[in-house]
Amino acid sequence: MGYSKTEIEQAMRHLRRCDSRMKALIQSVGAFELKARRDRFAMLVNSILSQQISTAAARSIKNKLLASIKPDKLSPASMRRMNVDQLRTVGISRQKANYILDLTHKVNRGDLNLKRLGRLDDEGVIAELVQVKGIGRWTAQMFLIFSLGRLDVFPEDDLGIKNAIKKVYELDDLPERQLAREIAAPWRPFASVASWYLWRALENTGNV
Repeated sequence: MGYSKTEIEQAMRHLRRCDSRMKALIQSVGAFELKARRDRFAMLVNSILSQQISTAAARSIKNKLLASIKPDKLSPASMRRMNVDQLRTVGISRQKANYILDLTHKVNRGDLNLKRLGRLDDEGVIAELVQVKGIGRWTAQMFLIFSLGRLDVFPEDDLGIKNAIKKVYELDDLPERQLAREIAAPWRPFASVASWYLWRALENTGNV
């Protein structure tokens, strides 16, 4: 599970050939460095924590959560011993605490089998994950990219992706969904790799 060297080499050749702006972006950013995260439960908890707050704030809350459960790690077993009020003490909102506990409950009860997800296709994974409170299509797409290492996911509603497309393709406004899809169409079947480069474009203040 994850991104193999052969797959990434194929993706690089395809993206450079099909899209001149993507070719320039790849040249500017450099090697593809994304590694799939193996801990699927922790990945989903982190995604919930990150919703609608800054990366720095999410990291701070995560570190406080990890400190509160030491020596245990973030897992369905450790979260099962927590309640909403305990999660609130480390800075997690009541709503997100309920989301995390719903995820924990569904995993512990067997309603959501995280090990089995890798055997499903992309839409099957999304259908399973969105049963959890607080997990929508975007969070499921992040899971596909960052945890399962799926190659052809295009999170068209991601604000970062929209901003990057506006920057790289020199648009006057953020792209509407249809335009974003049209721009992304040549990247298939390696839209995840292209998306990673677009996120990097927002960190690159130079020309792309």
